[in-house]
Amino acid sequence: MTKEEILKDVQTIANDELDVDTDKITLTTNIKEDLDADSLDLFEILNELEDKYDIELDPDDSIVTIGDLVDFVSAEMDKQK
Repeated sequence: MTKEEILKDVQTIANDELDVDTDKITLTTNIKEDLDADSLDLFEILNELEDKYDIELDPDDSIVTIGDLVDFVSAEMDKQK
């Protein structure tokens, strides 16, 4: 799975969870500041990604942007291959 595919899924999930237009969700989008998301919102997004990709995510505070989230999910998927 490519990072572009993961981004598309993150955009869809964030749109569903946060009611934000997917066009506003880019790799440089700050999750808390630009999307007005809190830690519970991020938790919900991560849960959806876990279910979608059948992986376990243990997030840390380094996830600030959508790009960080995509990289994090991609790295976790690579670990579980």
